Amino acid sequence: MKKLVLPLSLMVPVLIFSQHRKKDTVTSKVNDIEEVVFQKKITGKTNDLTNVKISAKEAKAVASISGGIEGLLKTLPSVNSNTELSSQYMVRGGNYDENLIYINDIEIYRPFLIRNSQQEGMSIINPDMVSSVNFSAGGFEPKYGDKMSSALNIYYREPEKFELSGEASLIGGRLSTGFASKNKKLTALFSGRYRNTNLILNTLKEDTNFNPTYWDFQSYINYHVSDKFSMSFIGYYSKNDYEMIPKEKTIDFGSQLQPIQVNIGYAGKENDQYKNMMGTFSLNYKPSDQWKFTLDNFAYQNREREYYTIQSHFKIQTFDPQTKDPVTSFDEGGQIEHARNDLFVRTYGTQFRAKFSPNINTDIEVGFKYEKENLKDLTNEWKVVDSAGYSLPRPEIDPRTGNTGDLKLLYYIAGRNNIEPTRLSAYAQYSQKFYWGSSKVFINAGARVSNWSFNKETIFSPRAQFAIKPDWESDMLFKLSGGIYYQAPFYKEIKDLDGTFNSNIKSQRSIQVILANDYEFQMYDRPFKLTTELYYKKMDNLIPYYMDNVRIRYSGKNNATGYAYGIDTRLFGEFVPGVDSWLSASYARVYENIDGRGDIPRPTDQRFRFAMFYQDYMPSFPSMRVNLTLVYAMGLPNGAPVFTDPYQYQKTLTSYKRVDLGLSKVFIDPKDKKSRSGFWSNFQELTLGVQVFNIFNIDNVVANQWVSDYNSTRIYPAPVYLTGRFFNVKLEFKL
Repeated sequence: MKKLVLPLSLMVPVLIFSQHRKKDTVTSKVNDIEEVVFQKKITGKTNDLTNVKISAKEAKAVASISGGIEGLLKTLPSVNSNTELSSQYMVRGGNYDENLIYINDIEIYRPFLIRNSQQEGMSIINPDMVSSVNFSAGGFEPKYGDKMSSALNIYYREPEKFELSGEASLIGGRLSTGFASKNKKLTALFSGRYRNTNLILNTLKEDTNFNPTYWDFQSYINYHVSDKFSMSFIGYYSKNDYEMIPKEKTIDFGSQLQPIQVNIGYAGKENDQYKNMMGTFSLNYKPSDQWKFTLDNFAYQNREREYYTIQSHFKIQTFDPQTKDPVTSFDEGGQIEHARNDLFVRTYGTQFRAKFSPNINTDIEVGFKYEKENLKDLTNEWKVVDSAGYSLPRPEIDPRTGNTGDLKLLYYIAGRNNIEPTRLSAYAQYSQKFYWGSSKVFINAGARVSNWSFNKETIFSPRAQFAIKPDWESDMLFKLSGGIYYQAPFYKEIKDLDGTFNSNIKSQRSIQVILANDYEFQMYDRPFKLTTELYYKKMDNLIPYYMDNVRIRYSGKNNATGYAYGIDTRLFGEFVPGVDSWLSASYARVYENIDGRGDIPRPTDQRFRFAMFYQDYMPSFPSMRVNLTLVYAMGLPNGAPVFTDPYQYQKTLTSYKRVDLGLSKVFIDPKDKKSRSGFWSNFQELTLGVQVFNIFNIDNVVANQWVSDYNSTRIYPAPVYLTGRFFNVKLEFKL
């Protein structure tokens, strides 16, 4: 029987109808195993062959500043993020905006104006509410929307009885509660979170007053009217307030032959606010085992305010490479950065999905989605740079009088935009499992089509997946997937560098091919799985962009082509009996060609990356547990300063190296059946942990601050450092 069990990525039933088998035998076997396969399909909730499952339990345990789910995602070979303060991530050469995120099959949005990873706060995904996590790094099935890189689908759980759990740490806490009625028809789950990262931000190499506060509240309510009909509601509200008052900062950079130091003094402050709200109401009707209908009604609203006026004065000091003494010649200058940016985004609509399963091996699914969008954007942002008494760019001199011209700003972005477009989309897909000789085969194919009234563009996206499991002694699975994937434009893509919306912008396009192999084997009498994936992407209609810390600023023109390729490997298994760990490694390149000037690396060119997630415990004291995440990633090209020629500014950041450690003592384990008396009998779980972030105190760089030197007309990239070592204490409980 063991020989017929498929790997998790392919839920092919053990028995398929075959002409070579007797009818009565087939009927008997189907009746014996159909329920088992059906239960697996319900748990996975996907037929996607490219899907990777993430454990919600491991996501809660991982030592991560950015968040549990995303923190664990960043240890996968295809995912990259060279900043621990952000829950955003890049996948296979794509940028932060190219990833789909769903909660219970409803697409969600991240804030749009966030420029600095320090501003982000918490991810919308609450690990305490998660039941299962499905992630695809490319080649995903047609039911997912129009983005070029990845799809993350989170399913929230239903509590089975009353529960109360919480967490308290030096950087925040959460409190969750849930209940279920006696007949299990009504279930509800509520969770609130609070976070303040001031203590972590104080490890930055600068004298700055931070006051970042983030909190959110989520609910998931289900009512099962009958075995065939149910209703559910998801509610979400979050509020992020970020205040920063910089004072001074000293940055050392350059080389051994030319060490450079920049001393910067500041005046002014930044005050940002982000408010997000989401509500979804779903109706689920399943008249039989063959049919399932779902109607989702959703609304999303986002209000963002980015206000700052910061004046800085800098002095550039060089040193003698031999004596290390300061050189008397130096340059000094200053700059003023100002922004009054307001954004209002409202999206509401409905989507209908129908799934027909004529037998256990076949699924036919169709869906339709209607969205009404309202975007109101008020932008007023500018920057003036002064170096040695001259404004840069320097005002022109009138040769007749010798007088200089008007003061010129380095850049000025202004816009008053208000649009209310409509977006329509539909998809159809077919999934089939069958035998091909003695080999097991799975196919998933279909297409989606969408139209956006703003740019009057209709896109068609065919996609297909194929997998075969040969009847070999070795447990091998081969997969091939791909198709045409679009990056449908939204707020960021349509906004030009001058601040206006461009109705002529078109969707970026990526033609993808992914070849993969899963090899499952036993080592040290424990299960392991080695996954290897090769991929290639051919891209056109690309919109070049600049990376401003973690904000993507698009140029507003479809004037580039590009391509990406790479290899991902992941070894997953029980390195320690009873707990899962994995090693990941990848090599990836991504290039773009702007206006036919030649190939250059895109700002997200990843190259080599290695990551590890490791769990362990003390055999003699299993209540003492440890988890470790390790990441090494070669530095990204930070791209050009905004409004400059990327072909003239190609500088790579330093490599990103980080190790985070989590140590915990489990005082009460739900697996422990020992009876407890008194006050402690109320607890199901009780854990005290210590987290050490950036355990080796490595100075990582997230971006560059460009400093102008008038004397030599050079622009120096002064590094912007990330957080240092930080110790966090965390207490978790569940009643």
